[in-house]
Amino acid sequence: MSEVALREYNDTVLEALFTRPSRVYWAAVGLLSLAIVWGAFCWAYQICRGMGVAGIAHPVGWGVYIVNFVFWIGIGHAGTLISAILYLFRVRWRSAIYRSAEAMTVFAVMTAGLFPLIHLGRVWVFWFILPYPNQRHLWPNFKSPLVWDVVAVTTYLIISITFWYAGMIPDLAAARDRATGRRRKVYQWLALGWSSDHDQWRHYLRAYMCLAASTASCHSRDAMNRVTSCCSPCSCT
Repeated sequence: MSEVALREYNDTVLEALFTRPSRVYWAAVGLLSLAIVWGAFCWAYQICRGMGVAGIAHPVGWGVYIVNFVFWIGIGHAGTLISAILYLFRVRWRSAIYRSAEAMTVFAVMTAGLFPLIHLGRVWVFWFILPYPNQRHLWPNFKSPLVWDVVAVTTYLIISITFWYAGMIPDLAAARDRATGRRRKVYQWLALGWSSDHDQWRHYLRAYMCLAASTASCHSRDAMNRVTSCCSPCSCT
């Protein structure tokens, strides 16, 4: 592809980024904002009235929140894992979906992380489950798969964000070259000095290959940990 054709391609892709949003966009943002406010109100009502409003009471100890947590983690597994495997196998049509798949993974895991906090009920004392010295001499049960589940999901989120961000560096540099003012400074900082020369591309592709392999491995370990958490007799501790 010639330099002129590549510049025209970048201009076409970046046009939506630098175009003023339409009224339909702002209407969608307003509608989703109302949904967030309604969810916050329901959460506040649950804190005031107790977990029983969500149907969580003896002998039901898990309920809808843990189901949603597992659902969103599953959605997250689909995105980055598919993107990494398609890259490792050099599938050509991957370029049409990989950015959306990786973004879906990051936001799905962030959404999943909200549900254990909501499930706690008293979210303001969440640090009671963290391993830190305290006057009560209480420590988490490190034999419980749930403790390692937190470690696995956190590692999974960090690797997914790194893989997602690494794939965007050339695109952020293209946005930097077109942007002006404060936007240009932000993109310049995010692009990490990318200049698209041969040496950068050579090292970048090697690093991206290692990230893809690490991401696929992390997803496999996290999936195995989740199966262990569900099947272990001490999974409720």
